[in-house]
Amino acid sequence: MRVRSLRLLPLVVLAVLVVPHPFALAQAAPPVVHIQDGGTSGRMESIFIPPLTGAPFSMMLVTEWSRPLGNGGSFTLVNKRRIVRDGRGRIYQERWLLVPKGSKIESRMDVFQISDPMEHTWLNCGVEEKICEVRPYGLVPDMVYRPGMGTTGPLPDGQGFRQHDDLGLSNSNGVDTIGYRETTTLNPGVLGNDLPMVSTREFWYSAKLGINLISKVDDPSSGRQSFSVTELTTSEPDPRYFVVPEGYKVVDRRKGEEKP
Repeated sequence: MRVRSLRLLPLVVLAVLVVPHPFALAQAAPPVVHIQDGGTSGRMESIFIPPLTGAPFSMMLVTEWSRPLGNGGSFTLVNKRRIVRDGRGRIYQERWLLVPKGSKIESRMDVFQISDPMEHTWLNCGVEEKICEVRPYGLVPDMVYRPGMGTTGPLPDGQGFRQHDDLGLSNSNGVDTIGYRETTTLNPGVLGNDLPMVSTREFWYSAKLGINLISKVDDPSSGRQSFSVTELTTSEPDPRYFVVPEGYKVVDRRKGEEKP
């Protein structure tokens, strides 16, 4: 019996060495990124585009931002811009100036951006100055990207209440979506408000593309924002979108190097 025990001991030690620790298994899981559209941070935030692979698309994004006037009316800004993602997760986005809705003022593209999750680079290119600045890009395709959603129930510290509603299935631009609405009510005094302050977020999410095809935000502090995807195709885009145009100077802000 003693000999048998001695022979089993190396096997037990080997099993301890081979079986991974539970913490090691937890660390191997990809990080989760909860995405959310809209809002303001000195400027209006647009929709979030994750660098997913195997899910290419080309689209136009129509944006409207409406804010209340003191006389009961509203002031609305609009624009329309191109967004492209290829099968490798690279993203090309145009940034067009917001202009008053219905006015004779024409919008124009002032910036375009190219992000590459494999090279970990983000290019921000000014159209007038013809300079592309290269900065680090930290998002990667194997992260898990999910819509940022809360649950129905009271907010912490008695601040108010959040209501979450599932709106069911729909289809937009030939792509299946699932809709959600969140209504948040802040009690008086939480943000300087003398009455309950209600804000809503409604979005229609495409699991296939990992983005919201329709997103609406209504917040008393920033107004109403709507983002609608149009002219959507899911084929591989033209590779030219991910190449810096001729005549642009590239400035690498990661190392301070300039490339003609």
